[in-house]
Amino acid sequence: MSEGTVKSEKKVTRMKGFWNNYKEKHPNIAQFLVFFMLSNGITVLQFVLMPAFKALFSQTSLVDTSFQILQFGHNFNGSAYYIFDYAAGSLTSGGGGGLAYFLAVQITIAIAQIINFFAQRSITFKSNSNIWTAAFWYVIAYIVITIGAAAAQGFYKAPIYDLLMNTWGMGSFGETTADVVTMTINSAISFWVFYPIFKVIFKQKPEK
Repeated sequence: MSEGTVKSEKKVTRMKGFWNNYKEKHPNIAQFLVFFMLSNGITVLQFVLMPAFKALFSQTSLVDTSFQILQFGHNFNGSAYYIFDYAAGSLTSGGGGGLAYFLAVQITIAIAQIINFFAQRSITFKSNSNIWTAAFWYVIAYIVITIGAAAAQGFYKAPIYDLLMNTWGMGSFGETTADVVTMTINSAISFWVFYPIFKVIFKQKPEK
């Protein structure tokens, strides 16, 4: 075994020892840090999946299929305000991306949250409670958060895309940047809401 390998192993051992010691002294902070790191990894995954699904669905007629549901009052200009507001037409042509954009967003989030569920349960919280009960409440929370995040998106989505694509004249690059910004905001909302929920549904029961 080379000297460099030995030094690397010793360094890893010291880091493990430091981390284990830190977890014993500050279990809640350590748990939050693990949750934070995993959540960021999931966010990066969404950055990869979102453009891929968007490019895939943009080649279909779904772009020209309007998806505007759950009307909740009106905008300041008198037009209907939809929680899920994806008007027909591509974003570059002034539309809302249609059903294609909705599916790209929701499929990306769904995949990310499924991975997040198992990763957080087994790694962060090391839960041994009933997985089906946890999954049930997780799905309920996911639906509520998705609707809430979609409602909030109505306030910032259009201005962000308009600013980057039209006001700043960034075109397709501005659209991609806006995708990243909106996905980051969605991830941030999920991050702060899901942590206390996970603390409740991912329990550690004493081994019999």
